[in-house]
Order: sequence, then structure tokens, then C-alpha cells
Amino acid sequence: MFDLDGWQEIFQSIGKNKLRTVLSGLTITFAIMLFTILLGMGNGLKNTFKSFFSRDAENAIFIMPNNTSKAYRGYQSGRRIEFKNEDVDYILENYDGSIEHIIRRNQRQVDITYKNKKSNYSLISVDPEIQFLERAVPYEGRFINKLDIQKKSKVIVLGRMTKKDIFPSGVSAVGKYVNVAGLAYKVVGVFTDPGGDNEERLNYIPITTAQALYGNNDKVDQINILYNSNLSTGQAIAFGNNLVRDLKDRFDIAPRDQRAIRVINRAEVVQGTKQTSGALDMIVIIISIGTLIAGIVGISNIMIYIVKERTRELGIRKAIGATPSSIIKMIMFESMFITSIAGYLGMLIGIGVLSYAAPGLEKYFIKDPQVDTGIVIFATVLLVISGIIAGYVPARRASKIKPIEALNDA
Repeated sequence: MFDLDGWQEIFQSIGKNKLRTVLSGLTITFAIMLFTILLGMGNGLKNTFKSFFSRDAENAIFIMPNNTSKAYRGYQSGRRIEFKNEDVDYILENYDGSIEHIIRRNQRQVDITYKNKKSNYSLISVDPEIQFLERAVPYEGRFINKLDIQKKSKVIVLGRMTKKDIFPSGVSAVGKYVNVAGLAYKVVGVFTDPGGDNEERLNYIPITTAQALYGNNDKVDQINILYNSNLSTGQAIAFGNNLVRDLKDRFDIAPRDQRAIRVINRAEVVQGTKQTSGALDMIVIIISIGTLIAGIVGISNIMIYIVKERTRELGIRKAIGATPSSIIKMIMFESMFITSIAGYLGMLIGIGVLSYAAPGLEKYFIKDPQVDTGIVIFATVLLVISGIIAGYVPARRASKIKPIEALNDA
């Protein structure tokens, strides 16, 4: 490194040429600032995609019956498909090795009352494994269990917001009885859900209880499956396709009828999300590289101009005894100093802009637009190295000029 005299010369040069220093620094500052903002916004878009699908388990398949849209095997179009418990058994018998959990689900809107507080909520009739799919976590009491299913118990698990709505503050709901559409249910737990307030206004009861009380049948509105998490994305998609094919054959549905059985396979969603994230990464990388290249070209042009402008000064330095190597080192370290400070300032400004704009960006589907400072520092170092190289070439050329020629340079 330079000694104290060397650093004093650098600061004197910067002080005497403030405009030149500011202009060269602004190029680096703007390039790093723009790079940071673009990278942060790209990450924010990816965070938004992830948040859309983080509320439920990723290895989920949702199967919902509907009306047929095509005539097939003597049946007219418009026939209503209905699932029953036996269809769940059929799936388990044929695909047991690919399934971690299978969940029956029915839903209805009901009034839930506790003392003088009443409101309308969704009552979800399910198997206990729904908590793994919905990622619901009891924070009071417990969740529905297998014994509740076997005994067809009149028990209910309230969502956190339901409990907040109808129970007084500070009063535990566990062990209390609530009126659900005219029937008394014992509260055995209260749960939280990462899906937020709307998900926490759902309320769960055993599906066997609902089937016995509301229709006395074995009807199932929806079948949810958590497939084996060891399956690859391709295997999970193939599993879902085979399952739908077999169900269509079981219900005499035309193979090309896309409406009769609606399926949401999270594996397909995950695959699409990965492809979208990959495309976003490519766009951000291309734009970021373009920004850095523009910064490199800018600092290179500025350094060439700066060295040419200082040809007379360099000639005087050589005339009074400065060696070519000392001149080269001075210019290179001055370039490194300016680009380092300017790059760090650009990073701080970029991060500050992202932090300030983050709340307002959420409405544009850009969530938590943060950046990996390591990547930004790498980009800054790249520009610093480019600035050093850009300064070295003209500095080396200038160091070879004879003092008399430099002094005569206009």
C-alpha cells in the first residue's frame, strides 16, 4: 500500500478536481444503486410467488366433483358426480404407497353462538389430518383426533378469529359449549393458521359427525390428498394424472371431459412457480449484467479521460523524480478509492430505497424486496477491479511519456 505521502497526494488530487471525482463516482454509485434495486425487486416478486403457496402443504392434491360436460357410455352430459366414503377407500387401496394422508372434506355456512355473541362462519367437516395440509396449529386445547371420528363426537375446533369474535377477551374457549346451527358442540381446541384471519375464521368438526347429523349419508364434497413427499415433481404430477384417469373410469366420465372432476395438483403449481422464478432470475440477471456493463464502460471512459487530462501533471511528476511505477500505483489506488466509496454509497442508497418503498410495493406483488449483500458487494468489487484495470492501461501509457513531451502537451 501507499505510505502517508502517497495517500496525501491522492486526497490532494481529489480535492483539486472535485467535479471530476464526483462525476466518476456518480457512475459507480448509480450502477450499484440500480443493480441493488433491480435485484431486490426481482427477489420481491419471487417472495410473492412463494407466499401464495406457503399457506398449505406443498405436497397436496385437491379433488372436487362437478357436472360432466360430455356424454359418455350412455350417460348424458350435465350429470352430477358425487364422491362417497367408498371412493376414498378405493383411492387408498390403489395408491396407498403414494399417499401420506387422505382427507375427506365437507363445508357449509352456519351461525355459531356463544351466549349473546353470534356470527356466521364456515363449518368444515374433515378428517384429523387436515391440520397437516392447512398447517393449522392448536394454541389452546387440541385438534380433532381419530377417536372423535370413530365416536362421531360433537366436538369443534375454533379458528383463532372465531374465538376472538364470540368469546370475551381473556376467557378460554376450551371446554365451553357453542351453539352451531341449533346444535351444541364442545370446544376442544383453538387453532392458528399461516393463511391469516380468513383461514382462522374456519371451524373444524369430525366429518363422521357431519355425515350423521347433516343428511345421514356418506357424501364427500372434496377429497384432499397429501402425496408421498419423497416423490419428485414429475412423479407427483404423474400420480395425479393417473389418479384422475382412474376416477374418470370409475365414474364413467369421458377421458377428455375436463370439468367433471376438478383437480388442483400442487406439484404442477410448484413446477410452474419454479419456471416463473427461473424466468424472473434470468430477466434480473440480464438487466443487472447490462447495468454493470454500462457502469464498467462508463468508469473506463472516465478513467481514460482523467489520465489524458492529467498528462501535464504526470510529466511534471516525472521531471521531479517520480518513477513510472509510482505514477501507475497512484492512479490505480486513486481509482480504487473512488470506486470503492462510490460503490458502497450506491449499495446503501439502493438498500435504503428498497426499505422505504417496500410497504408500497406489496400492492404491485413485490413482497419483502431484500437483497443478498454478498452479491451486491461482489458487483461492487467487480466495478472496482474494472476501474483499476481501466486506470492501469492509460496510466501505463502516460508513465512512458517523456517529461518534455508531457509538458508541451496542451
